[in-house]
Amino acid sequence: MNIGDEYTVKIEKMLYGGQGLGKIDNIPVFINNVLPDETAKIKINKINKSYLEAELIEIKEPSKFRIKPECTFSKICGSCDWQYIDYNEQLNQKKLIVKDVLKKIADIDINIVNIINSPKIKEYRCKVQLPFSQTKVSKRLLSGYYKKNSHELINIKYCPMQPDIINHINEYLKDEAQKLNIEGYDETRHKGLIRHVIYRISSDLSQILLVFVINSNVIDKNLKKLSYLLKEKYPQITGVCANFNTQKTNVITGKHTEIITGQNFYIETLDEKKYKVSASSFFQVNPYCAKLIFNRVKELIKERIKQPSILDAYSGVSSFGIWLSDTAKDVTCIEEVQSASNDAIENVKLNGISNIKIINGDAAKEFEKLLKNGVKFDISVTDPPRKGCSPQSTEYLSKLTSKYIIYVSCNPATLARDIKLLKEKGFEPEYIETADMFPNTYHIECIAVLKKNKTFKVQN
Repeated sequence: MNIGDEYTVKIEKMLYGGQGLGKIDNIPVFINNVLPDETAKIKINKINKSYLEAELIEIKEPSKFRIKPECTFSKICGSCDWQYIDYNEQLNQKKLIVKDVLKKIADIDINIVNIINSPKIKEYRCKVQLPFSQTKVSKRLLSGYYKKNSHELINIKYCPMQPDIINHINEYLKDEAQKLNIEGYDETRHKGLIRHVIYRISSDLSQILLVFVINSNVIDKNLKKLSYLLKEKYPQITGVCANFNTQKTNVITGKHTEIITGQNFYIETLDEKKYKVSASSFFQVNPYCAKLIFNRVKELIKERIKQPSILDAYSGVSSFGIWLSDTAKDVTCIEEVQSASNDAIENVKLNGISNIKIINGDAAKEFEKLLKNGVKFDISVTDPPRKGCSPQSTEYLSKLTSKYIIYVSCNPATLARDIKLLKEKGFEPEYIETADMFPNTYHIECIAVLKKNKTFKVQN
């Protein structure tokens, strides 16, 4: 077997990561843009010790769930790679993937409850991060998304997954920046000003925060002119900021952000709850689905305990804490990012809430302090980043929580790993539900409920 060899394979299942699984002489082969039960002609492009990678040449026998993607870039763009799959089948495959990952990593065979559908499957992304560059000869500014598994930028004028107003603003931005001779970033030469433009937009599309990530330590006059033009042209823009990132790195943002014009935040309103979200603070990418997840977590708590004390770990701007405050005796929110903690303090005031305490600090360190002070919570709600909880945080969380842990995850692999650790600490998974926070992608949000085993004895 050699790179470039062609084979015809039957696709067995989908994997977390978006690929389909086939086999050649019992060796697993991973292929993009395929579906289970399809027969595909493929070409080997990478040979590893225990598996192969291949590119799709032709679908010989298509699945009944294969549809025509709306976006012409869907096969090459690394942003949303499941547009070719019927939406209901996307949901079905996500449930199967979660079940498969939990079994493989944590040896858990549990029923996955029906997925929470996203109310929107297009124009749902309310945080958009667009890399910028420019052509070498004409110096035309480019922005869009990177080609899969590369840093080759695909210039995209229209993305169906982000609110259409962002498409219009971004094209106007490029045109005006061109007139002002503002350069896009060239990562090979580490030259050019605009590295990324980040858009944060409220779910009602009434407020937009725009952040230029720049390869500079100062805001030049032309970038200021561009910012004023944007704010004048589009009244929805509440503020324009500059984030300074002069490092030779793939990390998108630097540590410092300054206001150019307007304010450095927007207000997200979900039902009657209001959230101030600053440029550097996390808020859910799909607020339409996030609201359903917030409500589901509240229901799960109310079904189990009346007026519990709640720990909201990795709390961000206190999105869960504020949503759950009216069903809790008290809520303690712990968040590492200072700007998010500052926003959380403002959000508590903004919503007139009196039973929330905000703590800024590293999760593991703050958990340890609470334990030393003899603090216990009826329920802990944890919504960590994609890397999941650290082993130390997981151990402390199990000791801080007397009844239930509700784990909200955007990564089934780290969820399975952490559930396995929590089982060893006496928490049994009793309920897992999936939610489609990221339509047309392989990404999956999960809500897991783990119950404290009263007969469990801590091993010394």
